[in-house]
Amino acid sequence: MMKGPGMNIWSLFSAVLTIAVWVLLGSFIYFCADALRPSPDLHSIPADCDGIVALTGGEHRIEAGIALLRQQPDRLLLISGVSPHTGLSHILAATKSAPLPPELTRQISLGYRAATTIGNAWETAQWAEQKHLHHLVLVTAGYHMRRSLLEFHDIAPQLRFTPYWVQPSAMNTPLHPRTMLLMFSQYGKLVGAFIRLMLLHQQDHAQEGFRPASSSPSLATPA
Repeated sequence: MMKGPGMNIWSLFSAVLTIAVWVLLGSFIYFCADALRPSPDLHSIPADCDGIVALTGGEHRIEAGIALLRQQPDRLLLISGVSPHTGLSHILAATKSAPLPPELTRQISLGYRAATTIGNAWETAQWAEQKHLHHLVLVTAGYHMRRSLLEFHDIAPQLRFTPYWVQPSAMNTPLHPRTMLLMFSQYGKLVGAFIRLMLLHQQDHAQEGFRPASSSPSLATPA
């Protein structure tokens, strides 16, 4: 009995769908394993890194950025995506960080414009250009690192980035429903960013992911 053209098309569609499901499943498992890796050693950061950018929005990111600054005081630190009207003293109190000496405080800039990861990338690119920086340590959560690197490399291809990922407390229970939902959400955002960047480069468009200019200053260096 000969199969009609419709059956062949359906078989091909089923095969393609099956392969796509397995690829997505395999890549999600890899994403989870990558996101759950322990944080790197502070002393593993290349000596030629001249700046640090810590992205707000999760536990331990700012603390790690400050620890990297203490480890190498000659570096500059940008805390990107700070809420309007929030100063460094509020940030240090919220993260329970020890007070900083004036010489370290002068190395820190607060970025108030970024409201998304794309905004973080634009804010970092502008800051690095102003400060004449070339090689930055990018500090964010493990589950957020791959998407951040995609956006940052696309918007600021002239910069080098060394990733430094941290693990929020939710990652201590990776099989908890809330953690799994977080991982699915972050994986979906990563896939969406990858597809978008295959079709559209942010460099070709107006800056996105910024708060309105009137709501907050662009960059501030604590006094």
